[in-house]
Amino acid sequence: MHGPGQKYLLSAIAGLVILLGSHVGFCADAAAFKTATAEYTFLSGYGITHRGFGATRTQVQTFDNIARFGWFLSDEAGSGWYRGRHELLMELPLHLAVDPKVRTMTGGYLLGSWKFTSPEDFVPYVLAGGGVLFVDLGLPTMGSRLDFSYQGGTGIQYFIAKDTALSFEYRYHHISNAGTASPNEPLNSSKILLGITIFR
Repeated sequence: MHGPGQKYLLSAIAGLVILLGSHVGFCADAAAFKTATAEYTFLSGYGITHRGFGATRTQVQTFDNIARFGWFLSDEAGSGWYRGRHELLMELPLHLAVDPKVRTMTGGYLLGSWKFTSPEDFVPYVLAGGGVLFVDLGLPTMGSRLDFSYQGGTGIQYFIAKDTALSFEYRYHHISNAGTASPNEPLNSSKILLGITIFR
């Protein structure tokens, strides 16, 4: 990892370390999560495309910001290690490209998530979904500014208070115009996201 986006990731990591440091010796449990009806999350982080993965040829680095609202669809279900809760996630992303040009991508995502409830003080989860993006990257290889995204990933939420958790997330992220225009170079990337979640 190198280039302009690295400083954004390092800044995000430093912020997380400061937050964790301020709560050393304190560990809240995840009881509030098990009865919550909704969550409010803000995530920030770094993304980079994988040149040579699929038809991706262009390196794009991004500083990512995502506002998320989550609505729990179930109480605890299942048993054993996979016991958890279904959640519907609605996200408003702002992806600020910092390489090769300073440009923006924004739109909306709808994802499904399964959050595991067996740990006592943290919540692992998986998610997948997609959405629509307005892509203003100035790349002639993408063929269209109206693009589509699908993505999937995993993360963990560590509780620092009764209803507040730090979030750490990795996701694979795909953008293309889904064959609606030509050319159609996809952007296949990885994103590392850090943030804070409040449960209600």
